[in-house]
Amino acid sequence: MLDAQLQSQLRTYLAHVKQPFELVASLDDSASAREMLQLLHDIAALSDGRITVRTDGQEPRRPSFALQRGAEPARLTFAAVPLGHEFTSLVLALLWAGGHPPKVEPELLQQARELPGEHDFEVYMSLSCHNCPDVVQALALLALVNPRVRTTVIDGALFQHEVQERGVMAVPLVLRNGQIWHSGRATLQELLAKLDDAAGARAAQALASKEPFDVLVVGGGPAGAAAALYAARKGIRTGLLAERIGGQVNDTLAIENYPSVLQTEGPQMAAALQAQLRHYEVDVISGQRARALQPASQAGGWIGIEVEGGAVLRARSVVLATGARWRNLNVPGEADYKNRGVAYCPHCDGPLFKGKRVAVVGGGNSGVEAAIDLAGIVQHVTLLEFAEQLKADAVLVSKLKSLPNVTILTQAQTLEILGDGQRVTGLRWRHRASGEEHTLELEGVFVQIGLVPNTEWLDGVVARNRFGEIEIDASCHTNVPGVFAAGDCTTVPYKQIVVAAGEGAKAALAAFDHLIRTPSPVVEERLSVPSAV
Repeated sequence: MLDAQLQSQLRTYLAHVKQPFELVASLDDSASAREMLQLLHDIAALSDGRITVRTDGQEPRRPSFALQRGAEPARLTFAAVPLGHEFTSLVLALLWAGGHPPKVEPELLQQARELPGEHDFEVYMSLSCHNCPDVVQALALLALVNPRVRTTVIDGALFQHEVQERGVMAVPLVLRNGQIWHSGRATLQELLAKLDDAAGARAAQALASKEPFDVLVVGGGPAGAAAALYAARKGIRTGLLAERIGGQVNDTLAIENYPSVLQTEGPQMAAALQAQLRHYEVDVISGQRARALQPASQAGGWIGIEVEGGAVLRARSVVLATGARWRNLNVPGEADYKNRGVAYCPHCDGPLFKGKRVAVVGGGNSGVEAAIDLAGIVQHVTLLEFAEQLKADAVLVSKLKSLPNVTILTQAQTLEILGDGQRVTGLRWRHRASGEEHTLELEGVFVQIGLVPNTEWLDGVVARNRFGEIEIDASCHTNVPGVFAAGDCTTVPYKQIVVAAGEGAKAALAAFDHLIRTPSPVVEERLSVPSAV
């Protein structure tokens, strides 16, 4: 089941299991059940007797297995053969069940243990989804540390009948006590904030009490991380405010064009960035979103960043590196059927459309790569490109044209996404040259038409161009003194990881140059804080 390299790695990890426990399997006569049982026996064989296997489980979902510690009821179940992107989730669950302490901030772990109420989570995921592991691992940990929580992790590809019955068309999707509760990527901190009503107030209070920074970076992607690293290495107090470390890198699979790195994946690069930030003792404030920038009231004064909870962070200089997000089609039906057939991540949601007909809108590299990936899963892919020809690299276009179950439509303007009130049923489009309108019958639409910068919150304060990109000069200065910007949210062309990282480093150096030429602000100066805080 596991190759020699994985077995060696797993044996090393399982040496950290301190307390014995059982893997209790509930099986049927399917091939997946045989595969699962082999995996469980492999795990037990590598654990030096600390993990044992039983096959008398009574779980209604079959095949599945539960982690059973002593006489206490099992609270974590995998209705999946958790390999692929979920193999790490499995390994962590084994370690935590065996008494190995999780690498989680003590305050967050205590919050998880003390979460009140009864919670029964069902997490739908796919093994190819790189956005799913964060949610799976967070809710697995919650089940293992809190006796009032039960979590079942379900592979949507393995339980297609459930996916159909419950209308699961995007992952990760979380049901809580039988009701849809959360969709999309999230960290333990973010999920606890949704569950714990008092978490927001505590977080706002903690942020408001922070001492001012010399440099505060807003954004955790390659540009933001590089800026924070370069600033921290100057020996100055550096903070980084971000919703998630890695930004859009987390949504990227193969990265093969970063100098000195032959090949890596987005989540791995994001984890490496986080480790490097931790090494240089950057004050990382994750799970938070900025909502306003308050310019300094006088030359050399404090600049404020107000977060959504109302707290205001102060800094002598600020680097804006908020990146970009997927651009919407903005056609009728898109919002109505989001996560009900309209998707933006082919790697995450592709397996849910196995054997179905889908469209990909967008003929750049992202769109063509998505169509190629989906062609190996779905019945048929139709790619629609607005321009007269595809804009992707020639090698990708050649590969796409070689696939027998792909249709390419150019000069195709998407007009509307059609549905029956529950899910997508088709797409209406117009040929731009002839003006003729056509309808495609299909079950899924994957939107891949580029990015839009995350800069709306700066409206009226920081100068932006008509595309919403922050206008900067060659040294990353904005029109606001002491405020710099870098990466995909700026006017710098070529939205690439390596370009963003270089721009982040340049912005940090420019910020440092600003600091050494600007008097320090008066410590007593305070920024305006909303009356609700």
